[in-house]
Amino acid sequence: MKIYTKTGDKGETGLFGGERVSKNSLRIAAYGTVDELNSFIGYAITEVKDKIVKENLSRVQNYLFTIGSDLATPENEKTSKLNIQRTPELFFKEVEKMIDDYDAQLEELRNFILPGGSKSSALLHICRTVCRRAEREVVALKSSVTIGDNIVIFLNRLSDLFFVLSRFENKVSNHPDTKWQP
Repeated sequence: MKIYTKTGDKGETGLFGGERVSKNSLRIAAYGTVDELNSFIGYAITEVKDKIVKENLSRVQNYLFTIGSDLATPENEKTSKLNIQRTPELFFKEVEKMIDDYDAQLEELRNFILPGGSKSSALLHICRTVCRRAEREVVALKSSVTIGDNIVIFLNRLSDLFFVLSRFENKVSNHPDTKWQP
Protein backbone atom coordinates (compact mmCIF):
# COMPACT_ATOMS: atom_id res chain seq x y z
CA MET A 1 0.00 0.00 0.00
CA LYS A 2 1.37 3.40 -0.95
CA ILE A 3 1.57 6.12 1.66
CA TYR A 4 0.57 8.89 -0.73
CA THR A 5 -2.92 8.87 -2.22
CA LYS A 6 -2.89 12.15 -4.18
CA THR A 7 -6.46 12.78 -2.97
CA GLY A 8 -5.35 15.88 -1.05
CA ASP A 9 -3.45 17.53 -3.88
CA LYS A 10 -6.15 20.15 -4.40
CA GLY A 11 -6.28 21.25 -0.77
CA GLU A 12 -9.01 18.95 0.48
CA THR A 13 -8.98 15.95 2.76
CA GLY A 14 -11.46 13.26 3.73
CA LEU A 15 -13.12 12.89 7.09
CA PHE A 16 -14.27 9.60 8.58
CA GLY A 17 -17.57 8.95 6.87
CA GLY A 18 -16.36 10.15 3.47
CA GLU A 19 -17.08 13.90 3.59
CA ARG A 20 -14.42 16.05 1.86
CA VAL A 21 -13.39 19.34 3.49
CA SER A 22 -10.80 22.03 2.89
CA LYS A 23 -7.50 21.50 4.66
CA ASN A 24 -7.90 24.95 6.21
CA SER A 25 -11.22 24.09 7.92
CA LEU A 26 -11.65 24.51 11.65
CA ARG A 27 -12.06 20.75 12.04
CA ILE A 28 -8.73 20.00 10.35
CA ALA A 29 -6.99 22.72 12.37
CA ALA A 30 -8.39 21.27 15.61
CA TYR A 31 -7.38 17.67 15.07
CA GLY A 32 -4.14 18.74 13.40
CA THR A 33 -3.14 20.61 16.53
CA VAL A 34 -4.12 17.60 18.66
CA ASP A 35 -1.77 15.56 16.43
CA GLU A 36 0.97 18.18 16.85
CA LEU A 37 0.52 18.01 20.61
CA ASN A 38 0.81 14.23 20.49
CA SER A 39 4.10 14.56 18.61
CA PHE A 40 5.49 17.02 21.17
CA ILE A 41 4.49 14.63 23.95
CA GLY A 42 6.46 11.91 22.16
CA TYR A 43 9.46 14.23 22.13
CA ALA A 44 8.98 15.13 25.80
CA ILE A 45 8.88 11.43 26.72
CA THR A 46 12.42 11.05 25.35
CA GLU A 47 13.65 13.61 27.90
CA VAL A 48 11.43 12.95 30.94
CA LYS A 49 13.32 11.51 33.90
CA ASP A 50 10.52 9.86 35.88
CA LYS A 51 9.32 6.42 34.69
CA ILE A 52 5.74 6.92 35.93
CA VAL A 53 5.53 10.30 34.19
CA LYS A 54 6.59 8.59 30.96
CA GLU A 55 3.87 5.96 31.42
CA ASN A 56 1.23 8.61 32.12
CA LEU A 57 2.30 10.62 29.08
CA SER A 58 2.03 7.49 26.93
CA ARG A 59 -1.51 6.98 28.23
CA VAL A 60 -2.31 10.61 27.35
CA GLN A 61 -0.97 10.00 23.82
CA ASN A 62 -3.47 7.17 23.37
CA TYR A 63 -6.27 9.40 24.66
CA LEU A 64 -5.28 12.10 22.17
CA PHE A 65 -5.40 9.60 19.33
CA THR A 66 -8.98 8.77 20.31
CA ILE A 67 -9.79 12.48 20.50
CA GLY A 68 -8.28 13.00 17.05
CA SER A 69 -10.52 10.33 15.56
CA ASP A 70 -13.50 11.78 17.44
CA LEU A 71 -12.76 15.23 15.97
CA ALA A 72 -12.24 13.75 12.48
CA THR A 73 -15.68 12.13 12.55
CA PRO A 74 -18.64 14.49 12.20
CA GLU A 75 -21.57 13.56 14.41
CA ASN A 76 -24.33 12.65 11.95
CA GLU A 77 -26.53 9.75 10.91
CA LYS A 78 -24.00 8.40 8.42
CA THR A 79 -21.09 8.30 10.88
CA SER A 80 -23.16 6.89 13.75
CA LYS A 81 -22.79 3.49 12.04
CA LEU A 82 -18.96 3.71 12.04
CA ASN A 83 -18.57 2.74 15.70
CA ILE A 84 -16.05 5.53 16.39
CA GLN A 85 -15.21 5.88 20.08
CA ARG A 86 -16.26 9.28 21.37
CA THR A 87 -14.24 10.92 24.12
CA PRO A 88 -15.40 9.57 27.50
CA GLU A 89 -15.49 11.39 30.85
CA LEU A 90 -12.95 8.82 32.09
CA PHE A 91 -10.19 10.60 30.13
CA PHE A 92 -10.40 13.88 32.03
CA LYS A 93 -11.15 12.16 35.35
CA GLU A 94 -7.86 10.24 35.06
CA VAL A 95 -6.01 13.44 34.20
CA GLU A 96 -7.51 15.14 37.26
CA LYS A 97 -6.21 12.29 39.43
CA MET A 98 -2.75 12.64 37.87
CA ILE A 99 -2.77 16.38 38.57
CA ASP A 100 -3.73 15.82 42.20
CA ASP A 101 -1.10 13.09 42.68
CA TYR A 102 1.78 15.14 41.23
CA ASP A 103 0.70 18.44 42.76
CA ALA A 104 0.70 16.83 46.23
CA GLN A 105 4.43 16.16 45.79
CA LEU A 106 5.29 19.78 44.96
CA GLU A 107 5.89 22.84 47.07
CA GLU A 108 2.98 25.24 47.11
CA LEU A 109 3.22 27.68 44.21
CA ARG A 110 3.69 31.22 45.52
CA ASN A 111 4.98 32.93 42.36
CA PHE A 112 4.35 32.91 38.66
CA ILE A 113 6.98 30.77 36.97
CA LEU A 114 8.55 30.97 33.55
CA PRO A 115 8.84 28.00 31.21
CA GLY A 116 12.21 26.34 31.57
CA GLY A 117 14.49 24.73 34.08
CA SER A 118 15.29 21.23 32.89
CA LYS A 119 14.95 20.27 29.24
CA SER A 120 12.05 17.94 30.05
CA SER A 121 10.27 20.72 31.94
CA ALA A 122 10.71 23.11 29.02
CA LEU A 123 9.29 20.51 26.62
CA LEU A 124 6.30 19.95 28.90
CA HIS A 125 5.68 23.71 28.86
CA ILE A 126 5.65 23.54 25.05
CA CYS A 127 3.09 20.73 25.34
CA ARG A 128 1.04 22.96 27.65
CA THR A 129 0.95 25.84 25.18
CA VAL A 130 0.18 23.61 22.18
CA CYS A 131 -2.59 22.02 24.26
CA ARG A 132 -4.04 25.47 24.98
CA ARG A 133 -4.04 26.20 21.24
CA ALA A 134 -5.78 22.88 20.55
CA GLU A 135 -8.38 23.79 23.16
CA ARG A 136 -9.01 27.18 21.51
CA GLU A 137 -9.36 25.53 18.11
CA VAL A 138 -11.78 22.90 19.41
CA VAL A 139 -13.85 25.64 21.10
CA ALA A 140 -13.96 27.54 17.78
CA LEU A 141 -15.04 24.36 15.99
CA LYS A 142 -17.66 23.64 18.66
CA SER A 143 -19.30 27.00 17.90
CA SER A 144 -20.27 25.73 14.44
CA VAL A 145 -20.66 21.93 14.69
CA THR A 146 -21.58 19.34 17.31
CA ILE A 147 -18.52 18.33 19.36
CA GLY A 148 -18.71 16.40 22.61
CA ASP A 149 -18.13 18.50 25.74
CA ASN A 150 -15.59 15.99 27.09
CA ILE A 151 -13.02 16.99 24.47
CA VAL A 152 -12.86 20.60 25.68
CA ILE A 153 -12.85 19.53 29.34
CA PHE A 154 -10.05 17.03 28.68
CA LEU A 155 -7.86 19.57 26.86
CA ASN A 156 -8.44 22.12 29.61
CA ARG A 157 -7.36 19.64 32.29
CA LEU A 158 -4.49 18.33 30.18
CA SER A 159 -2.84 21.75 29.92
CA ASP A 160 -2.97 21.93 33.73
CA LEU A 161 -1.35 18.50 33.91
CA PHE A 162 1.51 19.67 31.70
CA PHE A 163 2.07 22.62 34.02
CA VAL A 164 2.21 20.38 37.09
CA LEU A 165 4.40 17.82 35.30
CA SER A 166 6.83 20.54 34.23
CA ARG A 167 7.23 21.54 37.87
CA PHE A 168 7.55 17.89 38.91
CA GLU A 169 10.25 17.28 36.30
CA ASN A 170 12.20 20.28 37.58
CA LYS A 171 11.94 18.84 41.08
CA VAL A 172 13.21 15.36 40.13
CA SER A 173 15.95 16.93 37.98
CA ASN A 174 17.04 19.25 40.83
CA HIS A 175 16.28 22.35 38.77
CA PRO A 176 14.43 25.10 40.61
CA ASP A 177 11.42 26.61 38.85
CA THR A 178 12.31 29.93 37.22
CA LYS A 179 10.33 32.61 39.04
CA TRP A 180 8.89 35.51 37.10
CA GLN A 181 10.68 38.74 38.04
CA PRO A 182 8.41 41.67 37.07
